[in-house]
Amino acid sequence: MRKYLYIYKATLIENLQYISNIILGMISFFVTIFVFLNLWDYMYADSSELINGYNINQMVWYVLIGEILWYGTRNKTLTNEISNDIKSGNIAYNINKPYNYVFYIISKHFGEITIKFITFILIGSVIGRIFVGKIIGFSLVSIPFIMIVVLLGVFINSIIRIAISVISFWIEDSNPFHWVYDKFILIFGTIFPIEMFPKILQSAMIFSPIFVVNYGPAKLIINFTFEKFIQIFIVQIIYIVILVLLLLLLYNKGVRKLNVNGG
Repeated sequence: MRKYLYIYKATLIENLQYISNIILGMISFFVTIFVFLNLWDYMYADSSELINGYNINQMVWYVLIGEILWYGTRNKTLTNEISNDIKSGNIAYNINKPYNYVFYIISKHFGEITIKFITFILIGSVIGRIFVGKIIGFSLVSIPFIMIVVLLGVFINSIIRIAISVISFWIEDSNPFHWVYDKFILIFGTIFPIEMFPKILQSAMIFSPIFVVNYGPAKLIINFTFEKFIQIFIVQIIYIVILVLLLLLLYNKGVRKLNVNGG
């Protein structure tokens, strides 16, 4: 465990030296947020009524939180580094190091996104306060429960992305699958809440990664109830168990395939 904490710290310190990359990401984040917040502001301009159960305050904060979770947790370690290691053959060298390659990637990933994620939270909070004020009904007591759900959501998202990259053992390029997953989460769980879609789709989305990665955490923040926390938490735990087992299966099969082919 100590070695992975060291990898996390080393990656975190290394990323602090590239502040310019974080600033560029902040600019992109701000532009995207500005466009969508003005879109929802226009849609609510002629009506003070709820749209599919959301008032303007909830909708703006939902979009902000969804974008933070999407923008703040993306990097090339999970999407490119694993695939490149497999395609180049570097994976044969990495799996023989005195650490588990998957745990190494996860530690490095969290080291890379920590500063960016915190920065986006601060920026998003300021933008939200400027546009619509504080989250109506938000209580400081809910913060520990929200943090649990958010961190589990980030972890689940990481496991899914690693699993997608690991299929590079069998296919030449996993990037198209990352692209599909990215757009799936962005459109159905970030830009629009699930309630904005037809009911027949809502039922399917509740059982998809959208619920545990983006929609669930964002919904919990803007409308916290302990019952909702328990529901999201249980589903997240189920997802983690299934995804970890699936990832280990794919990874071990890939490593065996590599060994059979002589590395």
